[in-house]
Amino acid sequence: MVTTAPDATSLAWDCAEKMWAGDHASKALGIVLEDVGPGRARMTMVVCREMVNGHGACHGGFISTFADSTFAFACNSRGTVTVASGFDISFLEPARFGDVLVAEAREVALRGRSGIYDVTVRRDDTVIAEFRGRSRSLGRPILEEER
Repeated sequence: MVTTAPDATSLAWDCAEKMWAGDHASKALGIVLEDVGPGRARMTMVVCREMVNGHGACHGGFISTFADSTFAFACNSRGTVTVASGFDISFLEPARFGDVLVAEAREVALRGRSGIYDVTVRRDDTVIAEFRGRSRSLGRPILEEER
């Protein structure tokens, strides 16, 4: 069983707050950060009318962006600037106007500067999409001051 030091969760929140201050993309989509901790994050997003395509479903690009934002907060939760090196997404069910989506990211593997994260996007108990992100640490701290 792996336990997390209390200050690790604090570090994750401090990093999230710093990132959130400049994350205009997530804010513009109405994404809300619900929870963050070492190697994990949970966000919510309501599908608005501007996200709906000609088939009446949420455009996959918005779902991808939502999952990618959640991935970003999870992989930056350990205090080091980390970027995506790629991702894959599978769409399983459509999301519709007014749906409240929840994305939960979890760290699957972290080796040196590379990581793998899975993000599940749900509406209630229905899985909308599964996302797998690959990360690469840039080796510099997110926070200016040492903790």
